[in-house]
Amino acid sequence: MPTIAAAVSTDIRVTQTREFAMPDIPADAGLLKIEMTGVCGSDWPYYLKYPKAKGALILGHESVGRVDRLGRDAAKKFGVREGDRVALEEYLPCGHCRYCRQQEFRLCDETDTLNRPDTIRYGSTPVAFAPSLWGGFSQYQYLHPNSVFHRVPESMPAELAAMALPLGNGVEWAYLQGKTRIGEIVLIQGPGQQGLACVVAAKEAGAAAVIVTGLGTPSDTKRLALARRLGATHTINVAEHDPLETVADITGGEMADLVLDCAAGGTETILSAIGLARKAGRIILGGWKFRDVPNFPSDTLVRRFLTIKGMRGHSYEAVEIGLGIIASGKYPLRDMATHVFGLDQVDLALRTVGGEGEPDAIHCAVDPWR
Repeated sequence: MPTIAAAVSTDIRVTQTREFAMPDIPADAGLLKIEMTGVCGSDWPYYLKYPKAKGALILGHESVGRVDRLGRDAAKKFGVREGDRVALEEYLPCGHCRYCRQQEFRLCDETDTLNRPDTIRYGSTPVAFAPSLWGGFSQYQYLHPNSVFHRVPESMPAELAAMALPLGNGVEWAYLQGKTRIGEIVLIQGPGQQGLACVVAAKEAGAAAVIVTGLGTPSDTKRLALARRLGATHTINVAEHDPLETVADITGGEMADLVLDCAAGGTETILSAIGLARKAGRIILGGWKFRDVPNFPSDTLVRRFLTIKGMRGHSYEAVEIGLGIIASGKYPLRDMATHVFGLDQVDLALRTVGGEGEPDAIHCAVDPWR
């Protein structure tokens, strides 16, 4: 009987390639043959926590591949056929709650691992939970009865299709939730893959100016240059230029209509976002800080009539729009696809996304057949 190779994270910073038996597929489920799986920025903190907190697991939730097998009932429910090329969402929603009815699958209790750690979700479910193949860093991935699919054009390169979810995040944050309108000024803090995805989404939504801030590191310098190629009108190295003064100069003192904080790490960018937004401006917080903000200036929010919204993930609509943007070829998204790793290099792939591996990484992916 054929076996399936998968990269199993067995401990913090430890990944091993293991073989799994080809699972039996019940009537309401299926099996996806993986072409490529993107390495999400969240996979790195997962790697530093989940193998210890949950047990050994297969990470990876930005999967693109072909439907290999379908049970009889799944073929009717999924709306896809064997051989179809699809992108798979990480969410496994119930399908009937108020959030699912609004296509806000990330908020469904059945898949919301951030609020209910015992839920099932692709890329964060232990291999001890049958049939084990819950992550994309594998040759095949189990298709749970509640799987959510997006069709992928045959002509779309796999390394670009693997960006469907992070680009969907950019669409969700900058357009659907950030409400970017034609002629507005959008400021993005952090030129990582999410910040760059927001650049594309803001330009697509009609922003007149897109300003991106970054650090003075060599990697951020290259990412800021890419931000300009993707459509940013201004970039600011905050190690050399005061962002508040520079944005005031660019906007004639008006500041930004929308500020998107996509920077991970310190809480300073939250405080600077408040100063960078115009009166009655909007702020989207998308970068995890893993700490509280000291001396939070709540009175400034009142005085300047600001709206702040926490943000994570994407809706179904956002991923569909993201795939359409990729298919249009309007943006040099290939420049974001910096690294592809084999299945035996998943540890290096995760470390690279975490800043400990290969240099100059933006969006990395794993090809399990490489």
